[in-house]
Amino acid sequence: MNSVAAERATDPRVVLAVVSTGVLLSSLDLFIVNVAMPAMAADLGAGLTALSWVLNLYAIVFAALLVPAGRLGDRNGNRATFLAGLAVFVLGSALCSVAWNVESLVVFRIVQAVGCALLTPSSLALVLAATPPERRAGAVRLWVAFGGLGAALGPVIGGLLVELDWRWVFLVNVPIGLVALVIGVRTLPRPPAEHGPLPDLLGAVALIGAVGSSILAVVQGPEWGWTSPGVLAAFAVAVGLGVVFAVSSARHHSPVVDPALLRAPNFSLAAANSLVFQIAFAGMLLSVTLWAQNVWGWSALQTGAAIAPGPLVVPFVAVAAGKLINRIGSGPVIAAGGLAFGGGLLWWARAAELAPDYVSGMLGGMLLTGLGVGLTLPTAFAAGAGTLPPHRFATGTAVLSMARQLGLAVGVAILVALLGSPTTPAATLEAFQRAWYVTAAVAILAGLIGLGIRPTTPAVKPVDQQEPGLVAT
Repeated sequence: MNSVAAERATDPRVVLAVVSTGVLLSSLDLFIVNVAMPAMAADLGAGLTALSWVLNLYAIVFAALLVPAGRLGDRNGNRATFLAGLAVFVLGSALCSVAWNVESLVVFRIVQAVGCALLTPSSLALVLAATPPERRAGAVRLWVAFGGLGAALGPVIGGLLVELDWRWVFLVNVPIGLVALVIGVRTLPRPPAEHGPLPDLLGAVALIGAVGSSILAVVQGPEWGWTSPGVLAAFAVAVGLGVVFAVSSARHHSPVVDPALLRAPNFSLAAANSLVFQIAFAGMLLSVTLWAQNVWGWSALQTGAAIAPGPLVVPFVAVAAGKLINRIGSGPVIAAGGLAFGGGLLWWARAAELAPDYVSGMLGGMLLTGLGVGLTLPTAFAAGAGTLPPHRFATGTAVLSMARQLGLAVGVAILVALLGSPTTPAATLEAFQRAWYVTAAVAILAGLIGLGIRPTTPAVKPVDQQEPGLVAT
């Protein structure tokens, strides 16, 4: 089968259900592991500083491999890449559940990260390939919404599983992932692969090194010091390798990221919006977690339940946003999402008190931020990915996902810098208020960037009829 019509031989709803299971597992894993950190530290006899590499190296490897993995999927086949990624993720989860010390856990988390990097861009590429062009925006919104569902369920499920044993936070992925793997082998379509020349290997290595070094510098900046030799060296390596990547991409006949990709309709604006909005999202999520646990003294399970209403709103808003987008366009919807998200942060800045008061001090802001995420993230991702040509579905998705990961890392670093180390309750309240005001401004800025996104009509030719490079529709 060599046509786009053949790519959609499988029911798009089946494809979405299968691949979203992988996305949901990877999203759940991130938030569950955060909740389990103290239990891991106690059981493995390690400090939280050493154990932080369980999170940090995962983020570094995942972000660094996303684009090369997406290019691999486009060239060799997204079905095989997704199934391989899911299998590697399940294997990594099983290994994490039997880790005997911090070092082994960190290594096995890297295995998980490799699996996630393979399955994430290829999963959306399969959804896009199986969905008619006029319905792709809605499919992308649902795909993104599953990540929001993972954010909602992760802290709650994590709190429950940690009560049994922290190893269950990894072990729970195994049976679900195996079922999705078996169903995927039987039902996922086989969209045509590009099968072109090998992509620019030097550019791929340079991109991996540049992204990995930049993430390393950002996540370790607060701990090592922003002017420390390690952080400065990491930034220098990132810049140097970034130049190597740009030069190599401009000269190579098969670059990892085709420069024409950035000229696809709304793609650059969507990537910029994702980067900036994720800075605000990371600051929001970490700040409200620290506030509930460190200031109000709530347990991990209480905190997860308190956070859940916001992410639970996301899937419903993402689905309902379709009608609004049809009436006023994606740009205004994204802008409204930025304003709603910023409004939630301003709610906390004005209403939060040192004494616990969930209804007036947290719930309203949680619902507003959930509304903002539901309007912004799925809409921007759909605007950026919905008009990509089939032979660049996975690569384009990977670039957008990489922008999100960079934003998350930067957002955590900015929040840590804004909070500082207050020594009195009054200073603590002031520090959190300062952080919420700044994060609200970042969210509004993301909305303004998204306002520039314009309506487009996908006009996708079969792969064998497309001209070299990317088709600007």
